[in-house]
Amino acid sequence: MRGRPIAAGSGSTRVEFTYRRMPSVGAMTEEALDNRLRIAVVIGSVRRPRMAEPLAAWLERELGAAHWLDLDMIDLASVSLPMHEMQPGGAAASPISGRLAAADGFVFLTPEYNHSFPAPVKNVIDWHMTEWAYKPVAFVGYGGSGGIRAIEQLRAVFPELRATTVRESVLLPMPWEHLDADGRFVPPPGTEQALHTTIRELRVWAQALRSLRAADPAGRK
Repeated sequence: MRGRPIAAGSGSTRVEFTYRRMPSVGAMTEEALDNRLRIAVVIGSVRRPRMAEPLAAWLERELGAAHWLDLDMIDLASVSLPMHEMQPGGAAASPISGRLAAADGFVFLTPEYNHSFPAPVKNVIDWHMTEWAYKPVAFVGYGGSGGIRAIEQLRAVFPELRATTVRESVLLPMPWEHLDADGRFVPPPGTEQALHTTIRELRVWAQALRSLRAADPAGRK
């Protein structure tokens, strides 16, 4: 919306506003979204055994089929990030700093433990800083209530790191009840559509924020 002053007679001035309609997500063409994006899936549970195994395999199958993304699966159970070595403003010693920095967006696969997200998720967030800046973050939560409380608490954390959380999310209540005889996760009705909707929104944000990151407002260079 823009305004410009216009003489209205008798020494008075009025302001005329003109409106420019912004394109909706649905109106964005495939041509505008044709650049490949690097999406990192962060697996937040480090328990053994853990429900994250079949869920991560399902996500890898689903997202790996998308033609527009390069997928990087980051399993926190195999990453050493000792809390006593954490440094203010991020730590260069992080073994995954480069992988996070290279990502255009993130999907956090997080369980809900005791009405919150697990400690390793907060630890990986706090270990890094500019790696998250001006990038979108989507969530796939699971647990008795689908991980909704863990997700909502994470939404309050990422803006401090200049990251944007997408509105849509995927909730997987009691996923252990949806395993087949081979232990593979079989998504209940509506789950795949929720995932595709979430990833579609993540894609739009990742593409839009790429040009902003090129200007390096977070001072990463």
